[in-house]
Amino acid sequence: MNIESIFNSLLNFISYGWKPLIEISIIASIFYTIYLFIEGTRTIQVVKGLLILFAIYMLSSLFNFPTINWLLKNIFAVLAIALIIIFQPEFRKGLAEIGRKPFLSSFHYEEASMAPILSNAVFALAEKKIGALIAIERFTGLKNYIDTGIIIDSRLSVELIQTLFMPRTPLHDGGVIIDGIRIAAAGCLFPLSQRPDISRSLGTRHRAAIGLTEETDALVIVVSEETGGVSIASRGKLSRNIEEETLAKIISRIYENQQKKQTKKSLFINKIFKRQ
Repeated sequence: MNIESIFNSLLNFISYGWKPLIEISIIASIFYTIYLFIEGTRTIQVVKGLLILFAIYMLSSLFNFPTINWLLKNIFAVLAIALIIIFQPEFRKGLAEIGRKPFLSSFHYEEASMAPILSNAVFALAEKKIGALIAIERFTGLKNYIDTGIIIDSRLSVELIQTLFMPRTPLHDGGVIIDGIRIAAAGCLFPLSQRPDISRSLGTRHRAAIGLTEETDALVIVVSEETGGVSIASRGKLSRNIEEETLAKIISRIYENQQKKQTKKSLFINKIFKRQ
């Protein structure tokens, strides 16, 4: 191979070879960004199921199973429309996150300061034996449960938490959902756990706390109206008689994990935009 042919090959690569590389990089970036959005949510389970169905479809095509192939083709056609309808809130939330300016620049987090505020509010209620049910949204969205209550959308404060759970008020018996540094909604309905092994001494609030954590990754705080004791529920398990300092540490840890996750997304997106 002479110098002229090497030079021509190099020119051809410069002229045409870089385009597929850029296309592959863009597509990989898009898929990775989508993965970061859905990681840790209920959507990731659906994606795994779709990948399994797609793998079965490819195998049926490879080994020539016409019935399975035809069936899966028709399932995919229906699923395309069904997924858009089912996960419309997630799509909207994801697009909103992409459009936010802080997402494309540096993040500023105030969640760390919320841990002592929330723990102070909880134990102020416990001291007065005012029942409370508070869910902290983590990576799984709680929109379905937010829609069952009254939208608050206000910054978290001790005074507001105490007001929402004041006895003989319309929102007293429902649950409060906290999203980051804001109270998303109050008076929300949580699913009651149906497990037979739960102690009969536990009331509706405790069963609702366990029930929500069986279906989501939320942390739920319960204040007993009878004893004033504070309990927390996570992953379907209930821990009772929690101290204020312990509760503040647990809440701080949750916010720190969320911050790490968001920082990971931010750094990745910033790298993409810097390359362009």
